[in-house]
Amino acid sequence: MPRLFSVALMTGLSLMSLASAHAEKVQWVTYKGQDGPGQGKHIVFISGDEEYRSEEAFPMLGKMLAERHGFTCTVLFSQNPETTEINPDNQTNIPGMSHLEQADLVILGLRFRELPDEDMKYFDDYFKAGKPFISLRTSTHAFNYTRNTDSPYAKYHWRAKEPWAGGFGQEVLGETWVSHHGHHGKESTRGVINDVHAKHPILEGVDDVWGPTDVYGVTHLPDDATVLMHGQVLKGMKPNDPPNKDKTMMPLVWTREYPTPGGKSKILTTTMGAAIDFTNEDLRRLVVNGTYWATGLTDQIKADLNVEPVGEYDPSFFGFKKYKKGVLVKDHQ
Repeated sequence: MPRLFSVALMTGLSLMSLASAHAEKVQWVTYKGQDGPGQGKHIVFISGDEEYRSEEAFPMLGKMLAERHGFTCTVLFSQNPETTEINPDNQTNIPGMSHLEQADLVILGLRFRELPDEDMKYFDDYFKAGKPFISLRTSTHAFNYTRNTDSPYAKYHWRAKEPWAGGFGQEVLGETWVSHHGHHGKESTRGVINDVHAKHPILEGVDDVWGPTDVYGVTHLPDDATVLMHGQVLKGMKPNDPPNKDKTMMPLVWTREYPTPGGKSKILTTTMGAAIDFTNEDLRRLVVNGTYWATGLTDQIKADLNVEPVGEYDPSFFGFKKYKKGVLVKDHQ
C-alpha cells in the first residue's frame, strides 16, 4: 500500500505540475463575443510599444467590444518567450500572429517591431487580402527592420526607401514618424472636428476628444486621406488649458482606402491612443464607431453606443520603462 500510495502521489503531483506549466504558458487572450451587432466577427489586437501602454489599453478595449458589442476579440502581446511575462521592450516576439488568418479587423498598437518572417507572413497575407486596419499612435512607425534587412518584409520598415517610401506607415496608413509637434509630456492634445466631415459615421456622438499625449507632426498625408479631426496643441496637460496659437493644427484622425490584390483595405488612423488617452469617453467612442465602420456595420452606429469599460480601468501614464513588471498574459484572461 505505501508503494502504491507513493506512486499515485507522484503521478498526481506530476499531472498537477504539467497542468500548472500549461496554464502558465498562455500566450494570448480571447474574449468571446456576447450579444451585439459584432457577433460572428473577430478582431485581433496587436500590442507592442515601449511607451504608450497598449498592453493595458487593448485588454480593456477587447473586453468592452466583446461584452458590449458582440465582437470576439483576441489580444496579442510582446512578451518574454520563456515566461510569457508581458514585456513591451521585446521587439521580436508577439506570439499568436496566426490568428490574423481568421481576423475581420486588426487594431494596431505597435512601435519599432521586427518580427520573424514566419510571423510577418500572417500580417502580410492579411494586408494583401484587403482587410481593414485601425492604427493607433506609434503604429505609424510600427516596424523597424535593422537586423534582418534582407527580409521580404523589410519594405514595412518605417524608414524604407523603396518600394514603400516611409514603409507601412507612410505608404499604407498615410504617415510615418515625423516629429513631436507639441512639447512631449508638457503639451496635450485637443481634438477639433473637421466641419467638412462632421457627419461622418465615425464621428457619431463624438464631441469632446482630449488626451495628455502630444500632437504628432503629420507632413506626408496623401490627398486621398479624409481628415476627420485635427489635433490642437494645448499649453498644458489639462483639458481646459488654452491652445498654443504658435503651433498649427495637424491631422489627428483620418481614413483612407488602400488598394491591395484582395481589394481596398479600409484604414482608420489616429495619432492619439495611449492607454491614458482612453480614459476619454469620446476617444473610446471614436474607436468603437471605427470598429463598426471597418467591419461593415456602419448602419449600426448610434450616438449612444455603450463605450464604458468592463470593470475598473486605471491605466498607467505613458513613459519608457514604465510598464508594469511581472504581469503575465494569463492575468488578462
